[in-house]
Amino acid sequence: MLSDDFLAPRRCLAEPIPEVFEAARLLNAAVDTHLTGARNAAAALIRQADIDAITPWRHSIMGDVDLEITRFREVEGAPPSLPKADRVQPRMPAVAEKRVIAERDGWRCRFCGMPVIEERVRRAMRKAYPEALRWGKRNAERHAAFLCLWLQYDHVLPHSRGGDSSPENMVVACAPCNFGRGEWMFEEVGLIDPRTVPIQHSSWDGLERFLKA
Repeated sequence: MLSDDFLAPRRCLAEPIPEVFEAARLLNAAVDTHLTGARNAAAALIRQADIDAITPWRHSIMGDVDLEITRFREVEGAPPSLPKADRVQPRMPAVAEKRVIAERDGWRCRFCGMPVIEERVRRAMRKAYPEALRWGKRNAERHAAFLCLWLQYDHVLPHSRGGDSSPENMVVACAPCNFGRGEWMFEEVGLIDPRTVPIQHSSWDGLERFLKA
């Protein structure tokens, strides 16, 4: 029988480790340095942010299902998974709507509070620094910080279970929180609805200023 502590509500599947926030700090500094024209120094900071310790932590959530982390439990009356033909379209908001959602959520994961970075920013930085920002076909070949801080648009009511792409049903999530939760309802994995938690606003801009350089 599952204990009360095990089933207690929590905000995320696993609290981020300090190295995640250190990597975000280094990437923020890399962009500031890039904007001054010091490309070699910026490249060095991007490499420093590729912190080994992030990988096993991320994999513990995004890898094979670990029931100690997901803490799945059956929920009576939970919406079933719908056939793809019956799911609401479009699956994702338009680009302009995504930006509104990201700015609303402060460019941070609404679950764990991790700073996040959109794919288009990562692609632009990889184009400028291809040797420093590794991004292979497999997760093991990808920059640990950029993979972990990869911004996702998560459905509160999962799309596969009838959720739409309205801003009210979307929250910003990091890759571990998004992929770790998968298609489960919050109740099924013991998560608090992130919309009930105050949004963290700070100077973090998702490194969007890199695109304006």
